[in-house]
Amino acid sequence: MVFLALVFLATACVCWLGVALWVICRQLFTEYIPKDIGHPVKLRIFSCVFQLALTWGRILEKLRICSASQFVCFLHDLRPLKKDARVMVTDLHFGTIPVKLYQPRAACDTPRTGIVFYHGGGTILGSLKIYNEICLRLCKESDSVVLSVGYRMSPKYRFPVMLNDCTVATIHFLKSLNMYGVDRARVVLCGDSVGGLAATELCKLLRNHPGLPRIRAQILIYASLQAVDFQSPSFQQNHNIPFLTWDMIFDCWSCHLAISSGWKSTIKKGTHLSPEFWKKYSKWLGHENIPERFKKRGYRPIVPGPVNEDAYLETATARSETCTPIITPDDILSQLPEACIVSCEYDLLRDHSLLYKKRLEGLGVPVTWHHMEDGFHGVFNTLGFGCLEFPCSLRILNLIVHFIKGL
Repeated sequence: MVFLALVFLATACVCWLGVALWVICRQLFTEYIPKDIGHPVKLRIFSCVFQLALTWGRILEKLRICSASQFVCFLHDLRPLKKDARVMVTDLHFGTIPVKLYQPRAACDTPRTGIVFYHGGGTILGSLKIYNEICLRLCKESDSVVLSVGYRMSPKYRFPVMLNDCTVATIHFLKSLNMYGVDRARVVLCGDSVGGLAATELCKLLRNHPGLPRIRAQILIYASLQAVDFQSPSFQQNHNIPFLTWDMIFDCWSCHLAISSGWKSTIKKGTHLSPEFWKKYSKWLGHENIPERFKKRGYRPIVPGPVNEDAYLETATARSETCTPIITPDDILSQLPEACIVSCEYDLLRDHSLLYKKRLEGLGVPVTWHHMEDGFHGVFNTLGFGCLEFPCSLRILNLIVHFIKGL
């Protein structure tokens, strides 16, 4: 019995080392880490660990033990939650939706700013625990009440469950502002990546909601703001830079919208979009709207081939204003609150922020824009990782806090 246990243990160790070696070699040969990021070794370490966890998760998924995303979140959630004596953290449920409430312990004579935070992760990764450090610091540094929303995620819950959960939790919070000591005139919606999409959509949905306070501002951190064009300059330039590679974003996109992965090459070529679509929306999505300085690094215009009618029909959800808020009509976008937009140079989604910024400014909506020349998608999540923390993450936090305090 002992012998069999030793054999099993040795086999497991060999398998683990084999997978680790394969992941490291694959990462070295397929992922590109620009020197301008400033700390390439840190990013290499983060990427290797992430890819190793994702690979083991896919193995467990094949064995039908759990999904790959569940395994990655499980490993990340093993990290002990940081606490701060100056912040009171409360786990609540708004209906069936789990939320975390962060409140400064210090007494305050006047109501505070309220921030509703929607986490990123492509709807398949991310959790309340993973974003604890960010929300804790945001609460403490800005002296604000922060509500972090734990929406249901893909692959178990697909579109539009995430947005529905965020809507329910946000409305519940807005109806309870007095209970949490929040100023009705200073409620901010904030999110990173797909959480930024939720923040934008909630600003649209609640702009004229009877009985609810008007949203004061939206904070979008490398937000996902369109789901149709995958040939923009940032997609061409940053398709193999961690953490958000082309393969990763397609997996998230197709999983969340329940679109067959068989359309991958068609989607990448852009032949899932009709000439009529581009004729109608190129004024907002066209690459000519992106400043020339962002096209210098390996971009070439690509003329899409004939439209694939089947792919066009199956991707109808992606063309909705909910998934692609950049194409929202002027009369709606012009009513949105002022925005603080953070973009990163080495991010696949960089151009989403640039296009959205241009649309808002063209409609007279005040925009504060910060571009991280050394940033990449997911850099904000390195906040609190000690020696592995990227300076860029702290700069993003400080810029957001400065914006909030100026409201």
